[in-house]
Amino acid sequence: MSLDNIRVVLVSPIYSGNIGSVCRAMMNMGISDLAIAAPRGPINYPEARMMACHAEAVLDNRKEFPTLAEAVADCGLVAGTTGREGLYREHGKTPREWAPRLLQAAESCKVALVFGTEDNGLSNEDMALCTQIVRIPSNPQYSSLNLSQAVMVFCYELYVAAGVFEPPVEKSVEAPSAMREAMFRKWRVSLQEIGFMEEEKSDHMMLGIRRIFSRGPLTVKDVQIMMGVAAQTLWCAGQMKKRTDEPPPTLILPDEL
Repeated sequence: MSLDNIRVVLVSPIYSGNIGSVCRAMMNMGISDLAIAAPRGPINYPEARMMACHAEAVLDNRKEFPTLAEAVADCGLVAGTTGREGLYREHGKTPREWAPRLLQAAESCKVALVFGTEDNGLSNEDMALCTQIVRIPSNPQYSSLNLSQAVMVFCYELYVAAGVFEPPVEKSVEAPSAMREAMFRKWRVSLQEIGFMEEEKSDHMMLGIRRIFSRGPLTVKDVQIMMGVAAQTLWCAGQMKKRTDEPPPTLILPDEL
């Protein structure tokens, strides 16, 4: 899978907690190759482990390199992220725009996603090693993203573009017309019984009810539940009639209904 060839490279990260948070973001998006270039010193492991939150494997298997050049030496494409202005940074594209190109390259070689320090980002020297420039869209009034948030946004776009996510499939099939019509008949009776609508207005009101149920999928299980609601409503209406001869209050409905 192409995501296996994606490497996240952090250049001189300041906070160990951010490193742990990056590990968690990577694990969420199916990416496990983490490299730290030009580390500032030993990682505060308890802090990083706490923020990794079950992504310790990414943290433990990280690689450290003295320089960024060494961290990306075996990578075919190197995508550098930036939020700073500058002549050679203005032609950057978003992670969504770059994702297909990076994934295509990752089919045959390592691809690096490079993130700079929390305070200053990537230097011009760092950017010179990058083959792609990436800008994450954000509010111009406050465009700086937390390091792990930036990693999450970029990795998310790659994960989505890779097509590996399979959304859950509705297990209950769409209700057939005959079943839906049986439900509407039962609802018509129950709504009349509780005084929600009068007989002469029921055709008009039921059009509104039908419109509500037509706005999304209506499965067999959905219809079974709604028929159960109507049946219980009828039972409750019958119990009320046994207790009193007074009719239920008439609801005042908007004219447009």
